Amino acid sequence: MKENGVQVHLNTPVKELLMEDGRICGVELENGQKEYADAVILACGGLSYPQTGSDGDGHRMAGEVGHSCTRLLPSLVPLLVQEDWCHELQGLSLKNVTLTLRQGKKQIYQEFGEMMFTHFGITGPIVLSASTCVHKYLKKGNLQAEIDLKPALTEKQLDERVLRDFAEVPNRQLRNTLDKLLPKSLILPLIQVSGNDPYAVVHDMTKQSRLALIRTVKALPLTVTGTRGFAEAIITQGGIPVKEVMPDTMESKIVRGLFLAGEMLDLDAVTGGYNLQIAWSTGRAAGIGAAEYVKTLNE
Repeated sequence: MKENGVQVHLNTPVKELLMEDGRICGVELENGQKEYADAVILACGGLSYPQTGSDGDGHRMAGEVGHSCTRLLPSLVPLLVQEDWCHELQGLSLKNVTLTLRQGKKQIYQEFGEMMFTHFGITGPIVLSASTCVHKYLKKGNLQAEIDLKPALTEKQLDERVLRDFAEVPNRQLRNTLDKLLPKSLILPLIQVSGNDPYAVVHDMTKQSRLALIRTVKALPLTVTGTRGFAEAIITQGGIPVKEVMPDTMESKIVRGLFLAGEMLDLDAVTGGYNLQIAWSTGRAAGIGAAEYVKTLNE
């Protein structure tokens, strides 16, 4: 169909790019039909949101005319966690917490904000942003995560608060004394992770046991084993290296008449609208660049 003078093909996959004398001259559709053009813009997305048709075909077609492609990985995606107690907290949201990721002694990520437990691990804004930097480390092994549930308090301040809470209910079991401090569903798992007995009476707790509880509140440990797949990823990490395109026009340096935009390129960022801006900016540059390229051909 035609709309505003533009021929639109619905539900019609492109099979390959057409070339002539080292230049792009159009595309061949899956049904064998050929559409000729002076310039082609590849804006096919990556592998995320597969329901929209993003299946990697754009990278395949670019590769067939000489482009390279870095490894495609799911990004801005939830993380998988090993601990069973974490899975049992499905749906619990945490606000104003700090998430830290380490591999060995090396800290690779830290951010303050919101997150949520799921049946497979953790998700939420600070977790999705963390996923942008984990893949190269996960190749070497699992990551150690820590959640600081009370980042506004030092261990000393937190200990003083817990002592005040304990003083109000000295004969109560530990599992029934932390309601003012923690979400109810998190209390029992946290006590168990700290090595304490949930049924211990608080006035019988030693200082060592209490400090173990405090340290767990400040650094609740998790083991990150991987990420979810492309079906749940907001963006695709990897793609055609930016060194293979002209930065001002998005035209390929490999073949004339081919322009690349959006997640076709090896560009990605954390949450906050940056990835949308990458798509808009490169798309605009590619559109203007293609128009100028065609204009010079016809002069």
